[in-house]
Amino acid sequence: MNKLLATLVAGLFAAAVSAQTTPAAPAAAAAPAAKTEVKADVKAEAKADAKAEKKVAKADAKAEKTEAKADAKADKKVAKADAKAEKKEAKAEVKAEARKEEAKK
Repeated sequence: MNKLLATLVAGLFAAAVSAQTTPAAPAAAAAPAAKTEVKADVKAEAKADAKAEKKVAKADAKAEKTEAKADAKADKKVAKADAKAEKKEAKAEVKAEARKEEAKK
C-alpha cells in the first residue's frame, strides 16, 4: 500500500512539474516533441496504475483467502468442541442411568 501511495504521489508531482515548465524554444517546434512526451508519460502512468491495481487486487484476494482459511479453522474448532461436549453429556447420562439401576437393586 505504501508503494502504491508513493507511486501515485510521485506521478502527481511529475505531472505538476511537467505542467508548470515553460518551453524555452519556440512553441511550434516544441509542440510535437511535447505531445510525444505527454503520450509517453500518460502511457507510463496508465501502465503503472494498472500494475498497482493488479497488486491491490492480488493482495485483496490473498486477504480473502486467508480470512476464509481462518473462518474454516474456527468452524472446525467449534465443531470439535461441540462434539466433545456432546460426548461428555452422553457419558454423563449413561453414568446417571447406571447409578439409577444400582440404586433400584
